[in-house]
Amino acid sequence: MFKGMNVYGALAAIGLMAFAGPVTAQTPSNPAAHYPERPVTLIVPFAPGGGTDILARLIAQKLEQAWGKPFIVENRPGAGSVVGAQAAARAEPDGHTLFLASVSNLSANPTLYKKLPYDPKDFVPLALAAATPFVLVVNPSLPVKSVAELIDYVKARPGQINYASSGPGVPHHLYIEMLSGMTGIHMTMVPYKGSLPALNDVAAGHVPLMMVDLGPVLGAIQGNLVRPLAVSVARRIDVLKDVPPLADTVPGFDASGWFMMAAPAATPRPIVDKLHDELTRLLATSDAADQLLKAGLLPVPNRSVEDLRKYIADETARWGEVIRRAGIAGTF
Repeated sequence: MFKGMNVYGALAAIGLMAFAGPVTAQTPSNPAAHYPERPVTLIVPFAPGGGTDILARLIAQKLEQAWGKPFIVENRPGAGSVVGAQAAARAEPDGHTLFLASVSNLSANPTLYKKLPYDPKDFVPLALAAATPFVLVVNPSLPVKSVAELIDYVKARPGQINYASSGPGVPHHLYIEMLSGMTGIHMTMVPYKGSLPALNDVAAGHVPLMMVDLGPVLGAIQGNLVRPLAVSVARRIDVLKDVPPLADTVPGFDASGWFMMAAPAATPRPIVDKLHDELTRLLATSDAADQLLKAGLLPVPNRSVEDLRKYIADETARWGEVIRRAGIAGTF
């Protein structure tokens, strides 16, 4: 092999062979083998204190306990969750930036907005995290005590009644538009950066009503700061047994929000699978279920990454129809 080489050339060749061998052997074939290698950021597209934020901190705590690396919740509120979604979509696709997505950013915004600074296809779904019923609440000074009375009150004041929302495209907005489309009423949205500041203004009387997720509103209801008129799901829920479903007055109304863990689309599949498997495992534990229920969230069965893609597509078709029927497609 070394014929024609001098001794120095032969030694150099042997050195190169010795150097090349271990490098090839040590090249990792599975990028998930040592994941996570550093702190992971979990972007939440709403302000602290709301149901999405509570869920994100629960998931971050569970993943940190499982893998021994920090999982840091970063709130990026604004523009009905668009600001946070854009930041997550542009993050390095290495699994160290995750996103707590929802029906708004993945299924409603594509129809609601003329142009988005991200595409839902910029994300790969990891796992369904939770669902949440919503509650239609009013300030106690509003002279209505039922959904039927509210409908009559708004109809008598066309275009004069405002409602609070966490911005366009979120369930707080969509469910009011769904109600409006099914009853022929019209109200004007006042956008906020999260459900908590919106709820605070309803309780203070600055805005008369809103549709709000169960977790943040329970304390306000118990403290008589707001009056609940109905829940968004088509059945009564245990923690608000005296509050009827909207469907009792508006037949066919049935809606609950959902949250989904996601990552930038180019994240390597082995890391996606590792996250999917761990999230599915930890969200199925009785401890996680108990904590979700205490926060006003509902545990949900999980499914494969491929089935989650289909779920998003089905939800996009469903809410796209609601948005078009309400006449607000492409209005933001």
